[in-house]
Amino acid sequence: MKSAVLNRPLRIQLQGLGRDQLIQALGLCLGIGGLMLAMVLPLWAILSKSVQDKAGNYIGLQNFIEYAASPSLFSSVTHSLTIAMVTTAVVLSLALLTAYALTRSCMPFRGVIRVVMMAPIFAPSLLPAISLVYIFGNQGVLKSWLLGETIYGPIGIVISLAFWCFPAATMILITALSNTDARLYESAKALRTSPLRTFFTVTLPSIKYGLMSAGFVVFTLVITDFGAPKVIGGQYNVLATDIYKQVIGQQNFQMGAVVSVILLLPAMLAFAVDRWVQRKQVALLSARAEPLQPKPEKRKDLTLLLLCLPVIATIVGVLGMAVYASLVTFWPYNLELSFSNYQFDLMDGGGWGAYFNSLQLGLWVALVGTGLIFTNAYLVEKVPQMKLLRGLMHFNAMIPLAVPGLVLGLAYIFFFNQPGNPLSSLYGTMAILVICTIAHYYTVCHLTAVTALKQIDPEFESVSASLKVPFYITFWRVTLPVCLPALLDISIYLFVNAVNTVSAVVFLYSTDTMLASVAVLNMDDAGDIAPAAAMGVLLMLTCFAAKLIHWLLSRHLLLRTQAWRLR
Repeated sequence: MKSAVLNRPLRIQLQGLGRDQLIQALGLCLGIGGLMLAMVLPLWAILSKSVQDKAGNYIGLQNFIEYAASPSLFSSVTHSLTIAMVTTAVVLSLALLTAYALTRSCMPFRGVIRVVMMAPIFAPSLLPAISLVYIFGNQGVLKSWLLGETIYGPIGIVISLAFWCFPAATMILITALSNTDARLYESAKALRTSPLRTFFTVTLPSIKYGLMSAGFVVFTLVITDFGAPKVIGGQYNVLATDIYKQVIGQQNFQMGAVVSVILLLPAMLAFAVDRWVQRKQVALLSARAEPLQPKPEKRKDLTLLLLCLPVIATIVGVLGMAVYASLVTFWPYNLELSFSNYQFDLMDGGGWGAYFNSLQLGLWVALVGTGLIFTNAYLVEKVPQMKLLRGLMHFNAMIPLAVPGLVLGLAYIFFFNQPGNPLSSLYGTMAILVICTIAHYYTVCHLTAVTALKQIDPEFESVSASLKVPFYITFWRVTLPVCLPALLDISIYLFVNAVNTVSAVVFLYSTDTMLASVAVLNMDDAGDIAPAAAMGVLLMLTCFAAKLIHWLLSRHLLLRTQAWRLR
């Protein structure tokens, strides 16, 4: 009798669910199960492996104690934190300067500068490191500029990672600087406050949360990056390269799991602090706010343009050197230009098949990932009930942002390669590369989709429900067309990152699924630096072409389906 009374509300609730609610509940359960399968269970596998010996027996923290006793631990942790903090400081300084110039001035060529600033996003993280070898390496054209120092070490890592992370930080700060109330600056001007004091008392406090968020993003990207330290780090060990050496070099998977857990800690800490900072953020624009429109000031505009030119020249120079090096016949002895370095089938790196595998991976990730992520985000944001399931789905969707790609790839080995796992047949196939890549970049796309869905009035769903229109009809005819711009942005984001990713897939490919980004790494290891540069340039040009196609397609589709947005 007692159990019947306790179970009565549950039975009543289940009986009260209509067909739409049952489909939504099933969708949420499938989404949660998929995220746990793609993220939570692999992470549990890597945590378990870190406390086991090679025979699979539980040994507690013995592996951690053994690794802590090695001299390399302290140096790797110190090196990783040093590189992350220095690079973050450099990137934030340059990004703030560029973002301020683009949003608070009328300097000429702002459109060109904004386009050039975005260029590093389309290049794999290994490409700037390879380019720096040609500029400042032992046979580089500007090696004397280092005044006796070497580019193979912390200097090269900082420069290459700063180059790669610069666009991400700049975009965040541009957004922060754009949301400003002009009345604050009018008051400062009326009080005859100097421009420098206005910057420190008005501008910086108004963007402090954006500045902190950009800092945590850069810190996380740097401390978890594997490509640049591997190519140009020399003997300067960091935690990411330690994982690669333990797994690939020594086949010591238990110790690789230990280093992965250690690397996971600073990434999760940065993620947690960033979430806390964002919750502290308050609205900067009220209903009475006036948007800030910069006015032409010849002296200020010219000064900011001159300050931005070295940054833009660095971006053009690094990418230009990569393109030039890929065309040189034999550096530095035969500088004739040819396409001999693009004969990938003659190199030890996977050949042209690796490039076409990367295209296949990018297309599958863009198509499957966009549909899957947007559907899950819709269930999280637009389902009126089932708060527990929606909250659990959202929590699982946020986990990938705190997990480094190298750790995720190694976790997939431990989970999917277990003999008793029925999904072990996926290991070494294109399917596991698609699953891992979608999981790796899930959070950013999820947040983009949720943001777009929040802009749609909930009354659409309420009216549809009152008219007894199935929710999936409303989803197809209303939600999807309205959110089409966000869908297109998610798809190009997934494609570019899937084509260029290295860390998440470096442990998962097989001879049949070799990827171009991994081929760059392998060719560089084999001493074929020019072909590695050529493959990196090809990936960058592919991403540029994809972005151009994305822009043309977006323009065509938006003009046909989003006419209601135009006045």
